[in-house]
Amino acid sequence: MLKIGVLGAGHLGKIHIKCILNLPEVYELCGFYDPNADNAKSVSEEFGIKAFADIDSLMDAVEVVDIVTPTLNHFDLGVKAARKVKHFFIEKPITETPEQAKELIKLSEEAGIKAQVGHVERFNPAFRAVEQHIQNPMFIETHRLAEFNPRGTDVPVVLDLMIHDLDIVLHTVKSNVRKISASGVAVLSDSPDIANARIEFDNGCVANLTASRISLKNMRKTRLFQKDAYITIDFLEKQSELVRMKSEVDENDPYAMIMELGDGKRKQIYFEKPDCQPSNAIQEELHSFASAINKNEEVNVSLEDGYKALQVAHDILKKIETTSNLIA
Repeated sequence: MLKIGVLGAGHLGKIHIKCILNLPEVYELCGFYDPNADNAKSVSEEFGIKAFADIDSLMDAVEVVDIVTPTLNHFDLGVKAARKVKHFFIEKPITETPEQAKELIKLSEEAGIKAQVGHVERFNPAFRAVEQHIQNPMFIETHRLAEFNPRGTDVPVVLDLMIHDLDIVLHTVKSNVRKISASGVAVLSDSPDIANARIEFDNGCVANLTASRISLKNMRKTRLFQKDAYITIDFLEKQSELVRMKSEVDENDPYAMIMELGDGKRKQIYFEKPDCQPSNAIQEELHSFASAINKNEEVNVSLEDGYKALQVAHDILKKIETTSNLIA
């Protein structure tokens, strides 16, 4: 059983605390640290766990650190964990800047510790149900729309919401980014609240991503097109669908959907609804991290993965800034 401590007990931090308490077979929750004394007292009483007086005393008491603080603090806390040779789980985005992320990767490798980034959609049951079927997608479209919530507006929507889809896209497209085009608008906050990005890869794949935090409804959908297959993933409803086209046509099925392609060629369309087993994605990612530590295996979402998503996110923000300056 791994001794773990949580840094940050805000909205997401409390969710992490609940999830860790639901994993008594792999974690012993030693306590948490939160700089807000009133909040720390409240959380300590609510969960019956220790509120540490400072970060160092918490880190010295545990083997694993769960960093669930504002992004502004990620780098310093990650560095401190690495220097104390503590495994750490760090929420997304990994750090404020790609340069910080690269330094954190270097220090973690030197310390010989495990570190995982909280790109939670990798553990969404809808994605897991079809991940094995995603093979060389050539066009991807994502929509991540949310109703306005003041929490999170301290960063652009690209870093708040779109980065989830950037990680999924970079994870599924096995090719380097060739070109990025983007635009965005600040409507209610001081940074872009709605953004669109087009990413072109060396292998010809194109990904079109849209993110908004000023929508009238919530949506988290991704569509992937590849040879003879179309895959849809609804991260919000936790449902997936796989549409295949096969040359083998069932002549005896009166309900078969058959496409006539000309020159005597035909293909039959098959619809599949993979079984998406209900699960708590945050709990799953924390459990997977413990497993990687105990078995000395690779983590599911590495610091390098977090760096790549952050680098593309920053490239998108630079394109948005350039576009805005041209319009102004």
